[in-house]
Amino acid sequence: MNKELEKFDLACTYLRNDQNIAAHNLFMSLAQKEMKNYNFKAGLYLILASACKVKQGKDPKKELLEAADFYVKLAKKDPQTANYAYRCAAKCHLKVGQYEEAMKMFEQAKKYILKPAEEKRTIVAVDDSPAILMRVTSFLQYLGYDNIKTASDGKGALDIITELIKSGQNPIVLLDMDLPDITGDVVATKLLESKPSLSIILITADEKTAPRVRKTIGIGSAAFVQKPFTINELKNALDTAKLSEIR
Repeated sequence: MNKELEKFDLACTYLRNDQNIAAHNLFMSLAQKEMKNYNFKAGLYLILASACKVKQGKDPKKELLEAADFYVKLAKKDPQTANYAYRCAAKCHLKVGQYEEAMKMFEQAKKYILKPAEEKRTIVAVDDSPAILMRVTSFLQYLGYDNIKTASDGKGALDIITELIKSGQNPIVLLDMDLPDITGDVVATKLLESKPSLSIILITADEKTAPRVRKTIGIGSAAFVQKPFTINELKNALDTAKLSEIR
């Protein structure tokens, strides 16, 4: 497990155990590092730090406004993600009751029209966490995909994807490695046996799954992303999956 993920997991553990000051300090440390790299993760860490303040009964305004300012910087730096960044900034302003500022951010977001995805492919996202599925769906919609199906376990994923293949579709599959009923590598193996050209992107949580990820990529999976991933990391994985189809 890399150091950033170790710190993130530790901060989340502190937060769950109501060790809110320790959690806040760790999230802020992670945010400061990622802000230097202009990484979207920094905004998420600042929002999590604000949640620590709320649990302490303190005002989270400072962290939320810092997140809003950071999202605006990202929007100005990269027009490709400006729509998403301005909308994130708007939500931060809404959380602190700055409605006029929030409206300004939404108006700025409207100036950046999203480009539709080149291919209107069906995407099947598989994860047992509703929060992850919501986040992935939001990212995919931003990237221009509007035909998105979700499943929370391996059996549901196999049923959905098998039906899509039978109907002649060629979906891209985002597949969590640790599902409650059937592990992701087993699901991927079954799918690739029936359709070797299927594009599968594995979602991993830590390096414990690394041997299974390598094995699954070896039999045909196209790419992988590690939680917590950003919209750019997901886009890169999708691009890699599409490139792997060109033979």
